[in-house]
Amino acid sequence: MAKVAVVVLSQDSVVTARRLMTALPEAVLYGSAQRTTGVDISFDNFKATVQELFSQDIAIVGLCAAGILIRSIAPLLQDKLHEPAVIAVASDGSAVVPLLGGLHGANDLARVIAMVLAVSPAITTTGDIRFQTTLLAPPNGYKLANPQHGKQFISDLIAGKKLRLLGSAAWLESAQLPIDVQGRLSIQVTEKSVLPAADCLVYHPTTIVIAICRTAENTESIAVVLSEILTSQQLSTVSIAGIITNEDCVGDEGIRSIAQDYQVPLRFFPGQQSVTELASLIAEPLVHENHGGYAVAISIASQPIDIKTIGQGLGKLSIIGTGPGSAEWLSPQVKTVLQEATDWVGYSTYLNLAEPWRQGQVRHDSDNRVELDRARLALNLAAAGRAVVVVSSGDPGIYAMAAAVLEAVDCDRNPLWQQVEIQICPGISAMQAAASLVGAPLGHDFCAISLSDILKPWSAIEQRLTSAAQGDFVIAFYNPISSQRTWQLEQAKELLLQWRKPDTPVVLARNVGRPGQSVIIKTLGDLASTDADMRTMILVGSSKTRLIQQPHQKVWLYTPRHY
Repeated sequence: MAKVAVVVLSQDSVVTARRLMTALPEAVLYGSAQRTTGVDISFDNFKATVQELFSQDIAIVGLCAAGILIRSIAPLLQDKLHEPAVIAVASDGSAVVPLLGGLHGANDLARVIAMVLAVSPAITTTGDIRFQTTLLAPPNGYKLANPQHGKQFISDLIAGKKLRLLGSAAWLESAQLPIDVQGRLSIQVTEKSVLPAADCLVYHPTTIVIAICRTAENTESIAVVLSEILTSQQLSTVSIAGIITNEDCVGDEGIRSIAQDYQVPLRFFPGQQSVTELASLIAEPLVHENHGGYAVAISIASQPIDIKTIGQGLGKLSIIGTGPGSAEWLSPQVKTVLQEATDWVGYSTYLNLAEPWRQGQVRHDSDNRVELDRARLALNLAAAGRAVVVVSSGDPGIYAMAAAVLEAVDCDRNPLWQQVEIQICPGISAMQAAASLVGAPLGHDFCAISLSDILKPWSAIEQRLTSAAQGDFVIAFYNPISSQRTWQLEQAKELLLQWRKPDTPVVLARNVGRPGQSVIIKTLGDLASTDADMRTMILVGSSKTRLIQQPHQKVWLYTPRHY
């Protein structure tokens, strides 16, 4: 089932929401920050939250009045081919009404929820009611080739026209369709390429598996060859369930590009089997050809294939930043990656920040000072075919795990890691978040310096501090002080005072975006080691950084754009 967001506005609805979520293992409970407790994710603005979920194609179950859901989503509506399921549920669970997304499982989702709540779903889709199936939203394993013809086709069926069923599919045979061998309409289930017509719905089952292996060092493009084979066999690319190969061919760019071109999974098997042996794992090979340094075999199964259940997939490693900690500062990309992963790897504190988005993913917690060990663990998990997320706070590329992972890849040269797909998803850095709370201190040239001398000598830090001070940069201090490092901040202050005036403004932002957030502005001359800890971001202004005190408002800090 697709990802589901259950949205509540009152505490009374939380109990009902948790009850219906027992049938929705991938659901996340969103609740009003002002009115609810015990939810997975809190929000301040209902309309903005619902619109964001809708834009991300996440199914929405709102325990609220249908009207507020409709008014919130109305500006985003385009056509029924491009909308997720939206369902209104009475706060006491007495009614379940699918509003939108009939082509994306809304009616089926409503039935599941209604069953849990022991009520009848208020399904209003005429075709769904009459035929007991949603023809324009086929189940997994089938793809509708011509949805543009669907509206008229359904209208003709409702008007009383009969249809012929060409091919077989259990979900169609169990539906209450007006099947007649003389029917003027038809439904065709086939792996073959056919030209869809207005009076015929064509469904392509994902039953084709293509085995490809490299047979020579020097190879030609496999794309053209495969296209010719599929054309000669009159096979539709839509029916391709996946590409399979031997594990020693996983790094072959030609094979990987085929999977990318057809947007299907690539799965691999141990050993050095021939393509006919690989294809025979699915069914008797339909075709077997050798060309341009590749061998190709194609099999067609009798039923749609869940390709993820055979062989091993390519591993994926995503390195993400959760931002400083506030849910509002977590990017949509990061939320999606977190929810689609199989494993989370990270420092326990950072994993806890992401915990509201966990939906059964395996946690691999570690201490704060074992970055390379953590990176190797993540890479090994990904090399075994897992979808792994390395969780950092802030931005993963700023004093965080992106550098550690790439360092491990560079230094260890583990051949198993070379095939892992790595992506880095940015987050809001601590210095950006801290700056936003006081204005625009980073409005002109700035730099970031870590005061930790664990991975570099203090002499290097002193040299960089001196250069930054002489260059009149605004400076963001990461890792300013800890229980084991108590003197570095005072040393940095004394060095800066050689180049900066004592009244230079300094921002001390602690626990930004987390409970206990505090922001203090003081002068460089008054800065003390007791003002900070490892949860504090320090911003030291340049000689041009200015304070603004507006009547009856907070103090703003900014660095002019011109010098």
